[in-house]
Amino acid sequence: MQTSSSAGGQNLILYDGVCGLCNRLNQFVLPRDTRDAFDFASIQSGAGREVLTRFDRNPDDLNTFYVVADYRAPAPALLSKARAALFVMKTLGAPWSWLGVFGVLPDAVLDAGYDVIASNRYRLFGRYESCLMPAAKYKHRFIDV
Repeated sequence: MQTSSSAGGQNLILYDGVCGLCNRLNQFVLPRDTRDAFDFASIQSGAGREVLTRFDRNPDDLNTFYVVADYRAPAPALLSKARAALFVMKTLGAPWSWLGVFGVLPDAVLDAGYDVIASNRYRLFGRYESCLMPAAKYKHRFIDV
């Protein structure tokens, strides 16, 4: 996978680059990720497509939020939908990690809630014509920009 020479996060957030909700999530995570635990790539980017293909996922399906835990390790783990979101909150630490209480729910319940939001996200949060560019101070955290 191609990565920026200065990117250094342990985990990779894969997001729909034209989704208003996904971009808001990135804007939420970046200032709160004080340990630089996350790097970012849009699903539409070459790196995003490569990662999803490696995990036998369809990179043209933009309805799923992914996190690749330990993405630089020999055996990274792909998390999706609600489990990916809970992983992000847990990694950010308190008070966000407190949302981990929802982790006791079965995946089917969590993902049903996720799917309702995902199927309405463009209508509720908007859609951009192209992927947004990160602020200059965060650009080094984005792969394939």
